[in-house]
Amino acid sequence: MVNAESFTGLIDGQRVRLFTLHGKDGMTAQITNYGAKIVSLVVPDAEGNKADVVLGFSTFEEWQQKETYFNAVIGRYANRIKDGRFVLDGKEYQLAVNNGTNHLHGGNVGFNRKVWEVVGQTRYSVSMHYRSKDGEENYPGNLDVYVTYQLTRDGALAITYEAKTDKPTILGFTNHAYFNLQGEGNGDVKEHVLQVFADQYTPFDDTACPTGEVAAVDGTPMDFRQPVRIGDRIDDKFFAPGRGIDNNFVLRKQGAKKIPELAARLSAAGRTMEVWTTMPGLQVYTGNWVEQNIGKSGKQYDVQTAVCLEAQNFPNSPNIPTFPSPVLRPGEVYFEKCIYKFVK
Repeated sequence: MVNAESFTGLIDGQRVRLFTLHGKDGMTAQITNYGAKIVSLVVPDAEGNKADVVLGFSTFEEWQQKETYFNAVIGRYANRIKDGRFVLDGKEYQLAVNNGTNHLHGGNVGFNRKVWEVVGQTRYSVSMHYRSKDGEENYPGNLDVYVTYQLTRDGALAITYEAKTDKPTILGFTNHAYFNLQGEGNGDVKEHVLQVFADQYTPFDDTACPTGEVAAVDGTPMDFRQPVRIGDRIDDKFFAPGRGIDNNFVLRKQGAKKIPELAARLSAAGRTMEVWTTMPGLQVYTGNWVEQNIGKSGKQYDVQTAVCLEAQNFPNSPNIPTFPSPVLRPGEVYFEKCIYKFVK
């Protein structure tokens, strides 16, 4: 685990803090209010051997300077928005263009760089609040966001998101956790086995932004309906050979909208993690642009040394009426969950 003494600081007079949560069978999670990030997640394998399964760094300064999306809550809108533009109630908004020609992960200074207010804490949970002011990154409305991390009795890290606004706005959150079930720094993720419970995906254009089409995974390298060794697909020309997978899946939704359903299963090194969520999409990203940095264990990170399973709304939804709506209006409550559950 990260030493709390090496994880302190002030940003605009706000104190950065580190919290340690305790769960089942010695499972622990360290969470910081800087970006509402997961700093460490220690999980036992089938024989009880523990390892930290998320990438990250040992000091607060490194978290500020390197790989700033690692394990953070992403907002106000996760993933890409085409040309950084959207129209809401007849008014056009221009957001920052910070990823080629597109807007990515909330803009130049997203939620991942904000200090959140801690509003609740127990031995196994922590809750935080952030107010995104009207006009921040040119998004409309004062948006009050709450996120809660909880280690549950059944061996899961559960993340709950809630939000309210005073003007019509768009939003879509995710957690950008970088997982390596072998233990952070212990090689690439090619031996990980991935299953995604999705029959469709959202094809994208040459800027990696969805076109609005929804296509079947059948007969394509996007077919992970049965377990697949990631190394058998990661360098397929369908993706980005030498970099990897970075695609959104359309999850099967069988029941009530706000009841978490099984989205994916990832296995390696005697650990199996399931992803359960209320959200409609899952972005699978294999750390295609991870820099060569030394992580918490003193080992080097690189491309393809992690896999992100980002439960989310669909990318570019603000511009595609047929996608699930990203609009939140006054009087409505945004409520979504993502659960990373470790099973034996």
